[in-house]
Amino acid sequence: MLSYESCIKYAQEKHFCPHCQTRLSCCETPPFHIGDGLGWGSDVMFVCLNDECPIYSKGWKHIEEQYGHVGSYRYMLLPGEKKGDIMMVGSREAFTGCIIDPEELKKQDIRYQDEQESLKELATCVEKHNLRPVIGLILDECAGLQGRLKSCELLAALNDLAGIDPIRNHFFTNKEVERNANMAINQILEANFKKECPYCTEIIKKQAKLCMHCGKELI
Repeated sequence: MLSYESCIKYAQEKHFCPHCQTRLSCCETPPFHIGDGLGWGSDVMFVCLNDECPIYSKGWKHIEEQYGHVGSYRYMLLPGEKKGDIMMVGSREAFTGCIIDPEELKKQDIRYQDEQESLKELATCVEKHNLRPVIGLILDECAGLQGRLKSCELLAALNDLAGIDPIRNHFFTNKEVERNANMAINQILEANFKKECPYCTEIIKKQAKLCMHCGKELI
């Protein structure tokens, strides 16, 4: 797998299609070489994704007439090579979903670095009453499961009502993390003699008969 630095380096290289002069897109290579099954020999390739490129626009008719199949051609260039080649593609979407975006890579790296920093801070977050890394990890759907579940445990230990709203307003894709986070919230509410209004979800006193926020009568 390519490192972050290598991905950025390749994505910033400029190569152009000799058939239409469009800048080639830096794409991840497919897991196998459709021609011989031996692999591409590279994790990335530069591909012309211009639909107006003559080899692509005319390739559909050529392949249909010659082989009776649906497909066309794209120009591609492997890293370090001066001359590219023509490859067959089976659909209009081929390679469009594997473009390496430098800005997206930077966002992913920032997220990863923040996750690692938050994991380090977990060791002292209760002592320092530091809610930030705990909430950050619980809400980070890309973070490792072990760190997120540990954060759910620490959320209850921190016993801070300020951690409830961010979790209630988050959509969880991992149901185990969601379940553990909700259990921690229930512990916090219980420890602070609080409850959530069933109508407006604001936090109120456990013994309240009337919500101070929405005015609804509580049964």
